[in-house]
Amino acid sequence: MMGAAQPGLIQRDRARLWHPYAPASPGLPLWEVEAADGVRLRLRDEDGARHDVVDAMSSWWSVIHGYRHPVLDAAAQGQLERFSHVMFGGLTHAPAVELAERLVDLAPSVSGRPALERVFLADSGSVAVEVALKLAVQFQTASGHPQRQRFLSIRGGYHGDTFAAMGVCDPVDGMHSAFPGLLAGNVFAPRPPAAASATPADMQAWVAALGDIAAAHSGELAAIIVEPVLQGAGGMHAYPAECLTALRQAADRHGLLLIFDEIATGFGRTGELFAADHAGVVPDIMCVGKALTGGYLTLAAMLCTSDIAATVSNGRAGALLHGPTFMGNPLACAVANASLGIIGDGGWRADVARINTGLVSGLAPALDLAAVREVRTIGAVGVIELHDGVDVTAVTAAAIRHGVWVRPFRNLVYTMPPYISTALDVERITAGMTAAVAEVHERVPASSGSSS
Repeated sequence: MMGAAQPGLIQRDRARLWHPYAPASPGLPLWEVEAADGVRLRLRDEDGARHDVVDAMSSWWSVIHGYRHPVLDAAAQGQLERFSHVMFGGLTHAPAVELAERLVDLAPSVSGRPALERVFLADSGSVAVEVALKLAVQFQTASGHPQRQRFLSIRGGYHGDTFAAMGVCDPVDGMHSAFPGLLAGNVFAPRPPAAASATPADMQAWVAALGDIAAAHSGELAAIIVEPVLQGAGGMHAYPAECLTALRQAADRHGLLLIFDEIATGFGRTGELFAADHAGVVPDIMCVGKALTGGYLTLAAMLCTSDIAATVSNGRAGALLHGPTFMGNPLACAVANASLGIIGDGGWRADVARINTGLVSGLAPALDLAAVREVRTIGAVGVIELHDGVDVTAVTAAAIRHGVWVRPFRNLVYTMPPYISTALDVERITAGMTAAVAEVHERVPASSGSSS
């Protein structure tokens, strides 16, 4: 008598694992990754069928150089031959020091001179934001303003899933309602107008609203925190770079620190090395992550000015009160250095421009679909926004059939492809996204379409 058939990997996963923003469900839609190389994933579905797809997501925006990049592979292997981890309390090592120096040199500067000169290495983007918020409060306390413990953010923002980070996310579309009474009561300015349609009157009204809110709460605010130019998980909303100048002015006027969350936008994604560079604005604190290691290992960083670091260090606490176990992990730092070396070559700028050209032309046909409200792009980001919510499971499966891996959310089907994507790769991504939306959401022919 034959023994019972062993369950497949997907069934075993469902029995034990929990996936992001998903229920613990025996029916959770999953695809097994059997291989990843360049911009392609080889997937296996529950029935055993294999699908070769272009990864339009860069694994949540992090794998900017593609999978199995020889330079990053070599950096990881070389560091493994030395040591993979040591504690960072009381010890240091070359990969961490080199990474800090590289980040300071790359970060937004003033007249060519480094402005963000102190680096705190963290485990993830959410942790980097937590550290930035802690630092802002400690700075205000050390500066004689202990009552300044709240934050000003803008509607539509997303800054992570830990508690302090959730507290500065959008209060309606974020997770505030799921944790009533547990999240800090922060202050929110209106969402900036859309970059593609903002008029001078729109900008004037938004700047005035920002100024009024900052003035009304200045005595209790420690800092302003925003995702510069592009709000990611809050809706893929691009807004005018001039807003960053207004944010800088509001912070300076009221003695607030300005924090830029560049975790999603940093390292070229929006067409500039950092989104702050679109306006030539330098924040007091900046968070980076995601693409920092080219998607190989989890690592993030918080950068701040020397004045902030000195003020907190000389304050009553005498230290920045945070210290992750895996802070400054040598393996992650070594790979990050290799990734930043690739970025430093400058080829990313032409890559992002090429991708943007392909996204603009390739997504234009989606405007002919009745289900589509808008198409927008910025740098290596392309978005199809629907009038109604996306059927995530159906659109994902349809895109796979068209050779593309996407992960829609809310009413958005979007792409952030790896920078090594060729024109043909981008053509395949945009055609697959449009076909998937049409297949799942198109019910009646469109009479007309336009992009705002």
